[in-house]
Amino acid sequence: MSLAEETSATSMALKNRNLLLGGALTLVFLGAALISFLWVPYDVTQMDIANKIKGPSAAHWLGTDHYGRDILAMIMVGARTSIAVAVVAVGIGMLVGVPLGLWAAARRGSLLDEVIMRGNDLVFAFPSLVIAVMITAAFGPSATNAIIAIGIFNIPVFARITRSGALTLWSRDFILAARVAGKGAARISFEHILPNVLNLLIVQGTIQFSLGILAEAGLSYVGLGAQPPTPSWGRMLADSQTFISFAPHMALFPGLAILLTVLGLNLMGDGLRDIFDPKLRRGRT
Repeated sequence: MSLAEETSATSMALKNRNLLLGGALTLVFLGAALISFLWVPYDVTQMDIANKIKGPSAAHWLGTDHYGRDILAMIMVGARTSIAVAVVAVGIGMLVGVPLGLWAAARRGSLLDEVIMRGNDLVFAFPSLVIAVMITAAFGPSATNAIIAIGIFNIPVFARITRSGALTLWSRDFILAARVAGKGAARISFEHILPNVLNLLIVQGTIQFSLGILAEAGLSYVGLGAQPPTPSWGRMLADSQTFISFAPHMALFPGLAILLTVLGLNLMGDGLRDIFDPKLRRGRT
């Protein structure tokens, strides 16, 4: 990317409201997760039955749950859990899916390409919740099993987006020049194709990150994610449903945490797509 293009991209980023708002929301929860390693207002593993189901107050800004635990502290530590699960799951999807997509594109039209893509279709037939149930039946519920389930579901997503982007590049002149120079398909894929589809992967990674947080919350809600005493936004919602009629704050604040985090990541993904996609840039000028 030239200096002029970098300057233009920076200028667009500063003017893109979706990117700025999404980045701000994402940074709030990333900051809460990082701060929770050093400080939380109360110990999330300690119960205080005398102060259970208290509304927001000066002592407990977001109130307490049915065990007297501080909801703000639990949301902060729960952010750490959700983000960690989503990051590792997206990492698994990228580490496995991107090479598969590059391999399929390099062998486009071959039996190998067909096997990889039909394998992706097979994984898509089993949503992450179903995969999690299968893994849990074999190994028991845990955050690790949630990561594996979400990561497996991410593999075909990145394989498809990588293959789609790579196929449009294999007929380009610079790829033909690399082939004439004697470079093999694997070397071309990683030296020339991968850098040119990286923008697509960054945007898709942001979207999958938000979906990973949603999936982790859903799995925890049904008891297949992080297990007590580790706080999780999804399990906080599950625990609150019995008390929602007289203690709505127990569901409101973790629900807002999920909503705002996912919204922020989606807005940031839309903003990055606006910047990286030249067709969208031309359409909005």
